[in-house]
Amino acid sequence: MKQQIRLSSLLIILCFFGVNGQLKTAVDSLSVQIGAQLNYTLQVKADSTDQVLFPSRTSFLPFEILEEFPVDTLKAKSHYLFTKKYALIQFDSGRYWLSRQPVIFNQQTLLSDSIQIEVRDVVVDTLKQKLYDIKPLIEVERNYDQFLRNLLWAVFLLVLGLGAIFSYFKWQQEKAKKTKKRPPFDQAIHDLKSLENQTPSNQEEYKMYYSELTDIVRRYLEEEAKIDALESTSDELLQKLMLLQDTGKITLQTDTLKNLDRVLSTADLVKFARSLPDYGVASLDRNLVEEVVIDTQKGLPEPTFEEMQQKAAYQKFVRQQRRKKQLRVVGWSSLGLLTVSLLTAILLYGYYPVRDTLLGYPTKVLENKSWVTSMYGMPPLKITTPEVLKRVESIDPKAFKHFVMGTPDTDFFLALKFIENEPQTEQSTEESAAPNTASEEQVQALLDQTIQAYQALGATNILMNSEVVTTASGLPALKIFGTLAYPRKGEKDRIRNKYTSLIFDFKEGKIELTLMYAKDDRYGGAIEKRILDSVELIQQL
Repeated sequence: MKQQIRLSSLLIILCFFGVNGQLKTAVDSLSVQIGAQLNYTLQVKADSTDQVLFPSRTSFLPFEILEEFPVDTLKAKSHYLFTKKYALIQFDSGRYWLSRQPVIFNQQTLLSDSIQIEVRDVVVDTLKQKLYDIKPLIEVERNYDQFLRNLLWAVFLLVLGLGAIFSYFKWQQEKAKKTKKRPPFDQAIHDLKSLENQTPSNQEEYKMYYSELTDIVRRYLEEEAKIDALESTSDELLQKLMLLQDTGKITLQTDTLKNLDRVLSTADLVKFARSLPDYGVASLDRNLVEEVVIDTQKGLPEPTFEEMQQKAAYQKFVRQQRRKKQLRVVGWSSLGLLTVSLLTAILLYGYYPVRDTLLGYPTKVLENKSWVTSMYGMPPLKITTPEVLKRVESIDPKAFKHFVMGTPDTDFFLALKFIENEPQTEQSTEESAAPNTASEEQVQALLDQTIQAYQALGATNILMNSEVVTTASGLPALKIFGTLAYPRKGEKDRIRNKYTSLIFDFKEGKIELTLMYAKDDRYGGAIEKRILDSVELIQQL
């Protein structure tokens, strides 16, 4: 009997103090609401020499891990407690089992207990909960600015592409011409050979034949002998050749000049006197011209080094002039297409939208951005803005949350503050009435606070009005608006700005939404309207 009592006492002590290597599993609740956080804890009791390893890759499916906390080590008198915590969440209602998790203790695997968790739905009492009609669709003006900018860039790139393609093919054509172009002597012989197969039979055919025959020899002499052969008469051409021969710049046989004189005379009679040569004369004259070309080629002196340099320089100059001409054609064509595109866009959308889109007018760029719809603060305020609002530390001691977009020195400034009410007393109950239902004295107090806030920023010459308005979502608010002079950084003179403040009421305080932009800004008003129309206070999640 005494042994049984001692054994029972020992078991009670061991259960109370625990045994090294024992794994305990705990959750803060067996029933949680859908979307609520569930805390899951694994704890192992061990000595300082024991090795405890919690799982590095953990899965709690179908639960998701919100956060995994580092291992917490607590030192007791005679042992250590190693604790690992996880924050879990589930977005579907039902009953789920948390799977067993392995923990390594001195190279042994310990498994945690599996626990069943109930995830409850949110119960909605339709008798107490207000029901609202489905909000109608809001028609908004279609924004063509981004489309316009893309269209203009597309036209510009298309013009550049067409210009590049045109230049490439033109360059290929010129290259092909240069490749196919023969030296003057070879070209003349080639052209004369093509006349061998021609047999003129009437006066018109003879005229065309001799015109082509004389053009071949004239073109050759102009290119090789460097004389104005194409623009000279027959007598002038012979005199120029004789002058070259007398000065020693060319050496021709006596028969060469006679043969050329004979051919030119026959050609003049055929072309101008409508004469018909005898049969076989045309073929004979072609052979004479070929001899003239061959003899001239032999009689030309070898070009000097200076002449070769001059010829290369001239050819380079000709290429440059041709390239400049091509660039002018491409440039004027591109400019014409671009001008037509700009004029068309201006006629469709207006001068300022087109100009400001191309030049990147700051508020136009802001308006053309992909706007973001998000919720801020508690209670959540749903709002659509060009950029995500950034949370900052507020200088206002009453504001417990403060979000901004830009600064008062930027082209468009937005501030969203959540202000907590002061503790209520009998005297302050009346003073903290809702902004949209406040008395004249209370509204004046709000106006004074707003003026002081702008003065703290450095604003002067503040003009202010107020009215009670209802937003597009049906939310009543006190609207404070007007103009002020603000000293922007980098500006010599103060900028006249428009500002608008909307003050909303909620149970624990009020929400203040402030917008400010230059008075003469062309797009600030449209941005302001779009932002204010999107404001919606989420009363209950």
